[in-house]
Amino acid sequence: MKKTRILVVDDELSILKYLRANLEAEGYEVLTAMNGVQALKTLETELPDLIVLDIMMPEMDGFEVCHRLREWSQLPIIMLSALDDESDKVQCLDLGADDYITKPFGKAEFIARVRAVMRRAEVANPTPTVPSVKSGKLEINFSQRKVTVKGNEVALTSTEYALLQEISLNAGKVLTYTHLLQKVWGTDYADEREYLHVFVSRLRAKLEPDPKNPCYITTVSGVGYRFEEVA
Repeated sequence: MKKTRILVVDDELSILKYLRANLEAEGYEVLTAMNGVQALKTLETELPDLIVLDIMMPEMDGFEVCHRLREWSQLPIIMLSALDDESDKVQCLDLGADDYITKPFGKAEFIARVRAVMRRAEVANPTPTVPSVKSGKLEINFSQRKVTVKGNEVALTSTEYALLQEISLNAGKVLTYTHLLQKVWGTDYADEREYLHVFVSRLRAKLEPDPKNPCYITTVSGVGYRFEEVA
C-alpha cells in the first residue's frame, strides 16, 4: 500500500526533525523544506498528499506559499504558527488552509490534526443515498464529487466539499454550529466557530451569485446555517 506523503516546511531544523520523526513513526513518508521558496520548488516535482506549513519563514512566508498554492492546487494545508493570534488563524483559513496549529504543541495533538485533515481529504463521510442535489443554478453530484454553477465546475478543497455535502444533504434544516463543526472537523473542533464562518464564506464566494446576499447557504443568526432549495 502506498504511504501517505507529507511535506513539512519550517525554518527551524529542530522542529523539522521533530515533526519528521513523529510522522515517520506513524507510517507517513515525509518530505522537508526549510523555507517557502524550497517548498514551492518541491511541490513542482513531488506530489505530497498534505503540506504542513510554518508561517514565519525567510525568503517567502507561509501566507504567501498558501496563497500561491491555492491558485492551482486543492492540496490539504495545515499551518503552524508561534503566535496565538485569532487574526492569524482567520487569515490562514481565508487564504485556503484547512487547519491551524499554534506552537508549542504536543505529538498527540499534531498527529490527531494530521489524521483529521487526511480523513476529510479522503472524504470519510459515507456516500449519500441521493445521487445529487440541485438548487437554482447550483448542482452537487455526490457520485462524481463534482460541483457546478451554471454548468461550470467549481474547484473545492476537501473540507469545503465535506461542509457543502453536509449542509446540502439537510436542505431546509437549520444545522447548528456545533453539529457542523463536529460532523466535518471532528469533536475536538466543537468550539472553533471561526473555522466554520471562514469556510462558509469561502463556499459563498465560490457558489453564490451575490456572496454578501447568499441564496443557497443562509445564516440563522446565533444558531447555524441552512441550505435553501431555490427554484
